[in-house]
Amino acid sequence: MKITGHILIIEDEASLRKTLARILQQAGFEVTTAESAEQGLDYLKTTKFDLVFTDLRLPGIAGLDALKYIHKINPSLPVVLFTAQPDINSAVEALRRGATDYLLKPLKPEIILERAKTILLNQQKEKRKREITDEIEKLQNELKQLENGEETSTPSLPDSKEERFIKHGLLVLDLHTRRVTIKDETVNLPPTSFDYLVVLARHAPNVVDFQTLVAEAQGAQAEMREAQELTKWHIHQLRQAIENNPRNPSRVITVRGTGYRLVAD
Repeated sequence: MKITGHILIIEDEASLRKTLARILQQAGFEVTTAESAEQGLDYLKTTKFDLVFTDLRLPGIAGLDALKYIHKINPSLPVVLFTAQPDINSAVEALRRGATDYLLKPLKPEIILERAKTILLNQQKEKRKREITDEIEKLQNELKQLENGEETSTPSLPDSKEERFIKHGLLVLDLHTRRVTIKDETVNLPPTSFDYLVVLARHAPNVVDFQTLVAEAQGAQAEMREAQELTKWHIHQLRQAIENNPRNPSRVITVRGTGYRLVAD
């Protein structure tokens, strides 16, 4: 599968901005650059992007505030931050607020390309899955209409909703609308936390380790301790949303030192 996508780079340092654009363009990506968060947000209001790279420290609107505004415009848009070593705490805070990943300066071209390819490939796979599921659903509906018209007793194909929905106990995850329901009541989750729940549901009832959670939910590779820190916030958000008592969880269970698992009601 050829990896494509339109990437927005928000970076106030002109030489770095141009270098990043050149690296990504040479890899076949469409690239737009902005020298400030304000300019980048203006582009986002009029143009569809698949991924944003942005510096954490920017003149005018700072990186954390820019992240908030970006997700107001497009809640599911992946955002990867650039940060210097002293800003690690701010970068982790950004991840808690929905950023996809952060990269340490000085930036390495191979890391930039690896992150872009991983994130965009995951997006394309999910998009293709939805397209295939939609096509299956259309074909099955057409088949049912033909069968009803011919009054045949031939059994119909399995309902394609099994491909669209993940059901686990009282939880139902709709992969098309990215909505979670419990007993037919909608539960609001941030985009990245929804992705974590999808990973847990797909592996349930098995334990999902911290690094696998980060890799499958965010398309990023992380060391053990870093992955543990990243997952902690999203699991906290999940528990606040889906647990009857978040302090005594019965659905998302901690497996100490390893990861988490989703338990059916």
